[in-house]
Amino acid sequence: QVQLVESGGGLVQAGGSLRLSCAVSVRTFSTSVMAWFRQAPGKEREFVSAIVWSGGSTDYADSVKGRFTISRDNAKNTVYLQMNSLKPEDTAVYYCAAGSRFWRYDYGYWGQGTQVTVSS
Repeated sequence: QVQLVESGGGLVQAGGSLRLSCAVSVRTFSTSVMAWFRQAPGKEREFVSAIVWSGGSTDYADSVKGRFTISRDNAKNTVYLQMNSLKPEDTAVYYCAAGSRFWRYDYGYWGQGTQVTVSS
């Protein structure tokens, strides 16, 4: 059974940094790609970033490019999202996701979400 456990959310001032972590219980073809999405109050869920376990290819939404960095630790089955220069508009619940396709749309497995709040 695939489980995703996120951690690292919190409250930070604008301009600050946070690092999110997502540990996946099993790595198979169905979890060969990891991604982060976010959902702000009253808005639809949106893609943030994705990474492939093998080879490390990455993708970023334009809104976070240059500020956020996704990385992975193969030995720990953990993916990270380093968020720098945070803005109030980055406030959202951040979800980790896993799937088999390197894209910005639906993924097969989801974590429970972690709240990120950026104060102005």
